[in-house]
Amino acid sequence: MRIRKNSKFMYEYISGTIAELTPARVVIDAGGVGYDINISLQTYSELEGRESAKVYVHFVVREDAQLLYGFATQFERELFRHLLSVSGVGGNTARVILSTYSPDELRNIIATGNAVLLKNVKGLGLKTAQKIIVDLSGKVAALTPTEGRNLLDKMAGGDQTYDEALAALTMLGFARAASDKALRAILKQNPSCTVEEAVRQALKHL
Repeated sequence: MRIRKNSKFMYEYISGTIAELTPARVVIDAGGVGYDINISLQTYSELEGRESAKVYVHFVVREDAQLLYGFATQFERELFRHLLSVSGVGGNTARVILSTYSPDELRNIIATGNAVLLKNVKGLGLKTAQKIIVDLSGKVAALTPTEGRNLLDKMAGGDQTYDEALAALTMLGFARAASDKALRAILKQNPSCTVEEAVRQALKHL
């Protein structure tokens, strides 16, 4: 078990056994304590199939909750923190953005000023997308991936893909009925698509 702290953000990372994993959250057992951590679809794809993990974390304290957000790489976490610095972008919105686009894709979208593509993320709108680009274009260009991994392991399609994708969308705050409709259409067209692909496609249409 390893939990490293730093002075600015309290926790640097949590390392331990994966006790539970869904496309929207992971529970890391570190020294007999289960840490419930919110994750993006990108991080889920990195952790899938593993028994243990080291997750870089960001700790958020609100009046009504204390939340941990976790990331497979420091690069993704830095993008998340930059997104939080933009007025009007909260933790859940930032997580949806990083579930819709990979860190590399998001960096390129912001660096090239592609607000039209960015606004496809559910809940953003053109004005917020433009604000993210204005505020972050100079900052994200300097970021480099610490680990350029993209372990999108292929899964068999069918009920498991549907169930996990629906659970992820529900946990991200989307209505179950709308998510169900979107997923059924996606899986009907492409029955072999993975959980990650199904959720990403659904996020662009919800």
